[in-house]
Amino acid sequence: MEDADLHALIAKFDLLLQRLEQLKAENRLLRSHERAWREERAHLIEKNELARHKVEAMILRLKALEQDS
Repeated sequence: MEDADLHALIAKFDLLLQRLEQLKAENRLLRSHERAWREERAHLIEKNELARHKVEAMILRLKALEQDS
């Protein structure tokens, strides 16, 4: 293998290593965002359930008031 070919191969390998590191960093960032979105989703589901229970309780109270009248 000639020196020029070897240097070209090394340069390509270095580019691949750089790309690999970029992809690893991007993957870490995406996983971090996914974790945050999952946490936010769980929090919103919890808030939704709490609101649903409150509305159901209000409906039951209104029905009870209606029956007492």
